[in-house]
Amino acid sequence: MAYYVYLLATREDGALYLGVTNDLVRRVYEHRTKAVPGFTSRYNISRLVWFEVYDDPISAITREKELKKWQRDWKVALILRDNPGWEDLYETIAQ
Repeated sequence: MAYYVYLLATREDGALYLGVTNDLVRRVYEHRTKAVPGFTSRYNISRLVWFEVYDDPISAITREKELKKWQRDWKVALILRDNPGWEDLYETIAQ
């Protein structure tokens, strides 16, 4: 089973959300449809702009905790490295 660490954004200079899940398509869909009340639904954060895949939950959770300590600039650099246009990656993973 795969586990994912992911970043959602409103736009390039907007709010970011970092999460971990074992079903990226389902979880991003929940964010997009505001199925779960919270930070992402309150601030309309729904664009999947970055993710990494892990083989086990411990590695994914460890990475998420590491990234949560990062400054915003470092997270933006991570997004720019893999997705310089800040494209919404949801459509590519949902197919």
